[in-house]
Amino acid sequence: MENLLIIDDNSDMRQQLKWGLGENYHILLAGDVAEGLVLFKKMMPRVVILDLGLPPHEDTSVEGFRGLGELLKKNPFVKVIMLTGNSERENALKATQMGAYDFFPKPPVLSELKVVLSRAFHLANLEEQNRTLQRELEQQSKDFSGMFGQCPEMQTLFSTIKKVAPSSISIFISGENGTGKELVARAIHDNSTRKSGPFVAINCGAIPENLLESELFGHEKGAFTGAHTMVQGKLQYANKGTLFLDEIGELPVNLQVKLLRFLQEGVIQRVGGRQDIAIDARVVCATNIDIAQAIKQGKFREDLYYRVSVISIHLPPLRERGDDILLLAHYYLSLFNKEYHKNIRRFSGAAVNFLTGYNWPGNVRELRNRVQRAVIMSETAALEPVDLGCGTEEIPEVIEEIDPVETFNLKEARDKIEQKLIVAAIDHQNGNIGKAAETLGVSRPTLYDLMKKHGLTPTA
Repeated sequence: MENLLIIDDNSDMRQQLKWGLGENYHILLAGDVAEGLVLFKKMMPRVVILDLGLPPHEDTSVEGFRGLGELLKKNPFVKVIMLTGNSERENALKATQMGAYDFFPKPPVLSELKVVLSRAFHLANLEEQNRTLQRELEQQSKDFSGMFGQCPEMQTLFSTIKKVAPSSISIFISGENGTGKELVARAIHDNSTRKSGPFVAINCGAIPENLLESELFGHEKGAFTGAHTMVQGKLQYANKGTLFLDEIGELPVNLQVKLLRFLQEGVIQRVGGRQDIAIDARVVCATNIDIAQAIKQGKFREDLYYRVSVISIHLPPLRERGDDILLLAHYYLSLFNKEYHKNIRRFSGAAVNFLTGYNWPGNVRELRNRVQRAVIMSETAALEPVDLGCGTEEIPEVIEEIDPVETFNLKEARDKIEQKLIVAAIDHQNGNIGKAAETLGVSRPTLYDLMKKHGLTPTA
């Protein structure tokens, strides 16, 4: 049975909560912050109910804020639910910005409090499991160029990398954009006997066709207008190492022939040259297109495909990786907290639901970018779905209502859209703030904060 600490100076409130919640939790009771901190240090509960007005300053929120700060200092991941008076909503919102999980007016509705407690414990358990897994996966990340994962597909991938890396055979990597194909190529290089040699990457789709041949194979002085000196190509730079050809499906057919010759004979000729140059480079290729369809359409040589795909590796999209989504999200949260000197403690319950329910068309790259932006922009202790970009799909439906002649300022336009969405959600839920918050994908405290920002008054 989970420990639940209740810190409240009102003995009747303590007993009422103990009676109402004691069936589900092991209740710890304290009448002030000092007593509560002693119990907290001894029993380390993962969830705490904390009164905002406590002695010796019962008429203010000073002691409640101090208690919240001390609890979070001892355990930054504890879920603190604040109990507030009807006139303390502003202070309650401040408490959530400091790191409180949620707040409830006194006396709390027991049925609603039980739901919030259940979610708080579930989230605390989930976060603890993720932290444990992340510690266990730190070595895995070092071994595989920053990649980690617990899903069966990723475990199979890591096993395959270990098996194929020591050889010099060509590897063909497929997968959607953003799944980490270059990371796989780097992991193969780093686990190979060539790891002391260069790792050279080139995106075949990002270089104009008339420059790509020179970029890959180099050119001799005078080979074409502007070729004032001899230049080595990427293949020669990759000698004794690994050449990673990303988006190889974009390679023009004439260059496919030259690449095939290198793979067969181990020699190249620079543009404008006649001398065969021996190169010892392993080639790893990647694409996000349907290569079988490209072969059928004559856009990719079948004999080259068989040369570059002695071993084929397919990367799963993020949406199929299950709990890896939250593992990666927490990893990036920790990473960007350190990078930007922020102290965002967690993802809210609604944010977790968004992370696990979103389709992730941009895969790991999109997840990384969304978390990075959220950490930079957020000023609260917990990231909400709106911080991660959730809800932007509704904007086109209301943006037409804003007259561009009247509104040229982007911030003003964004504020108008945000206000319209909030009003629409509250109206749709007949004034129920809790349900409106769920509709918008934010917590109740966040919605109250947004309502205050836009001068909106709750109707219920």
